[in-house]
Amino acid sequence: MADAPRARKLAKRIAQIVASALEHEVKDPRLARVTITDARVTADLHDATVYYTVLGDKLDATPDTRGAAAALESAKGVLRSRVGAGTGVRFTPTLTFVADTVPEDAKHIDDLLARAQAADAEVARLANGAQPAGDADPYRAPRDPDDEE
Repeated sequence: MADAPRARKLAKRIAQIVASALEHEVKDPRLARVTITDARVTADLHDATVYYTVLGDKLDATPDTRGAAAALESAKGVLRSRVGAGTGVRFTPTLTFVADTVPEDAKHIDDLLARAQAADAEVARLANGAQPAGDADPYRAPRDPDDEE
């Protein structure tokens, strides 16, 4: 079993090698908009999970995630051989590609924050002209029996 720092270091190196290979060596046009975001390696260094995102051609265009997944699956052997040559470990880890959900999660969090900001603005608008429900000073000084005479 390898220690965790070695696995993290290997995962980082695998992500660099795969990203470089996708950019310079693999000529599949479906992989032109693929970005490698992270990689994780199991403790025994036999399996590597590579996380990726796919960008659309334009900002409002939906990305071709199925095409990118199929292209990564077909290039898996070439990428694994590049990882083996670039890392120098005894056993080259098997590669598994997983679509990263960070962009969708970030969009969801942005939507939630926008809704919370709108709700805060509504509360501030309602509180702007509001009057206290009771007396203006709810913390009155206690009565002195001598003051009543």
